[in-house]
Amino acid sequence: ITAYNRRTFETARHNLIINIMSAEDFPLPYQAEFFVRNMNVEEMLASEVLGDFLGAVKNVWQPERLNAINITSALDRGGRVPLPINDMKEGVYVMVGADVPFSSCLREVENPQNQLRCSQEMEPVITCDKKFRTQFHIDWCKISLVDNTKQVSTFQEVIRGEGILPDGGEYKPPSDTLKSRDYYSDFLITLAVPSAIALVLFLILAYIMCCRREGVEKRNMQTPDIQLVHHSAIQKSTKELRDMSKNREIAWPLSTLPVFHPVTGEIVPPLHTDSYDNTSMPLMQTQQ
Repeated sequence: ITAYNRRTFETARHNLIINIMSAEDFPLPYQAEFFVRNMNVEEMLASEVLGDFLGAVKNVWQPERLNAINITSALDRGGRVPLPINDMKEGVYVMVGADVPFSSCLREVENPQNQLRCSQEMEPVITCDKKFRTQFHIDWCKISLVDNTKQVSTFQEVIRGEGILPDGGEYKPPSDTLKSRDYYSDFLITLAVPSAIALVLFLILAYIMCCRREGVEKRNMQTPDIQLVHHSAIQKSTKELRDMSKNREIAWPLSTLPVFHPVTGEIVPPLHTDSYDNTSMPLMQTQQ
């Protein structure tokens, strides 16, 4: 048996030897199939739980030899997946075989009264149900009794579900030795190759955006002359305004100086003395 962890990919190997013996050596002509509602197939496969179930069956059947023949999940018989509430179980079918005829307790399922109650979806009255009820909830309406000595079977046909795989021929197990695999090359192919392709595309795009620009000359050749004249006039006017803003440290003209005090309203004396030559400062700054 080879198993691996899906998260860590840790692999383990265990050798299991199974001895299969012929059925003729151990004839079990009387077979009964029980449907256990409160169990999953994984829980029933545990040796302790299966032993308790066979012990309960042996108490109501009293056979000399009793073996479990088949354990099948209800999902493989067309059952539905239970809701994940109240710890609901999927149910499991357990077929057991014995070498003695069925007991009177098991035959009670075939009574007309119990058959009528099952048709009305009611629990049948079984005297030995209390021996199972402590641990196993048996659906007595789904029990099947098979008597191979008479070749008359009341066992219904098994409806194969999706859990039964088709026959794929003889199984070929892997080799006994597990070889370690180096994932360094896979890492390079997965990470290095896309990174190299992305770098090449980035360089091509940078070359197109930075080194293949058409330039100002080609733009001016394709632009109408009147648009270039307007653009040049706007640039000249902007330059003149900037030059004028740089000359703000020159004294303002007398016509722009305040005459009255802004708070008291009194007449403000002249800022310049009488010896100041007013004729040397024009009223308006002329453009250069």
